[in-house]
Amino acid sequence: MSVHTAKRRLAPADIRALKGERPIVSLTAYTTPVAKLMDPHVDFMLVGDSLGMVLYGLDSTVGVTIEMMIAHGQAVMRGSSNACVVVDLPFGSYQQSKEQAFATAARVLKETGCSAIKLEGGAEMAETVHFLTQRGIPVLGHVGLMPQLINTTGGYRSLGRNDKEVEKIRRDAAAIDEAGAFAIVIEGTVEPLAREITGKVKVPTIGIGASPACDGQVLVVDDVLGIFTDFKPRFVKHFANLAPVMSEAFATYAEEVKARSFPGPEHTFQLKKG
Repeated sequence: MSVHTAKRRLAPADIRALKGERPIVSLTAYTTPVAKLMDPHVDFMLVGDSLGMVLYGLDSTVGVTIEMMIAHGQAVMRGSSNACVVVDLPFGSYQQSKEQAFATAARVLKETGCSAIKLEGGAEMAETVHFLTQRGIPVLGHVGLMPQLINTTGGYRSLGRNDKEVEKIRRDAAAIDEAGAFAIVIEGTVEPLAREITGKVKVPTIGIGASPACDGQVLVVDDVLGIFTDFKPRFVKHFANLAPVMSEAFATYAEEVKARSFPGPEHTFQLKKG
């Protein structure tokens, strides 16, 4: 007698186990329709605080709130059933203490149903990462360029170009690895250093502006689709160019409405004769 078992959603442990097996595929997701389309193709979806810039028009991720992250985390969970879903903890919601981080992370997991959280920080956050993982909260680490620290780091730029930066990123990655994160995002870090770290840490590295040698890659979905047009970082590739397509569709719609050619008879509800 065979027993049918439903296909389960990928878990953080599954992502960790992919190191050395095959490249890990990840993208950011913020909405239910996009999550539905993305779900069959990625290992994990990151509900990134990048939504502050690409959805809300903020200048940085610093202004993102926990309520934003929870609302979009819920939306992505409703649109997915296969991929592991990770939700960013926004700036100010976890840095004060490990107890604050636990309260915030527990709220996110409870209210969204996601599988893990991501937080930025290296050696200074290692104690917090250990505290969370020991209490049942899987953590995706994030080292290198940390967008939440943009006000103190002097802008968006690649790191690892001098000895001080190299040693800090090495130390940060090792600390987060030892603290128990299931994977580590390496952002905006020179290629040789990202490659070196990938070979040294026990858990998968997920590159964004890092190295093809990383154990996986992540990009912002609006960059992949060519929708976000304010600027294009060097590490971004537009796998589609939807901005002009969307603009043309809006223009055509406007023209047809003004010309009264839309809606036509086929778009309206008529009374039945007789």
